[in-house]
Amino acid sequence: MSEALAAPAATLASREFPSIREAFRVWLRVAALSFGGPAGQIAVMHRIIVEEKRWVSEARFLHALNYCMLLPGPEAQQLATYIGWLMHRTLGGVMAGGLFVLPGIVAIMALSYVYAAFGKVPFVAALFFGLKAAVLAIVYSISDIANSCAMPGRSAFAAARSASAPAGSPFFRLAMPRP
Repeated sequence: MSEALAAPAATLASREFPSIREAFRVWLRVAALSFGGPAGQIAVMHRIIVEEKRWVSEARFLHALNYCMLLPGPEAQQLATYIGWLMHRTLGGVMAGGLFVLPGIVAIMALSYVYAAFGKVPFVAALFFGLKAAVLAIVYSISDIANSCAMPGRSAFAAARSASAPAGSPFFRLAMPRP
């Protein structure tokens, strides 16, 4: 058991982390591309931090993700804060956590203003309707990626069921779990 937990720490010590300036740009990019809820945010973070930049190993990322899932609160932001902390301690954690939510806050405020001011205009209503479809497509594709990573031997039926449950709930009056 201790070997499994020591392995991510050993690989962490051998990695070279970026400068704080480069990390700032990358965390801003992660935040700007993170739409579709926690699954989408975690998938974007994985693609950029683990696959592209190779700042954190796959084992370390999954270990941190599992830990963040046990904690109450938003696991995607906790994961970003933790990875930022791993690379640059307190400043990195504050920077990664803050930048992770900042673009979302700005986007939601701007969309809320546009909807409140111009929501009755047919063109704007059509844009918001199209935005719903785009977000649904993003969530579906990310859930498929997450399912293939988490369950490599899964059946096609299980994948379709897990990906379509949130989309089908309004049509079939399915109850979604409440916290």
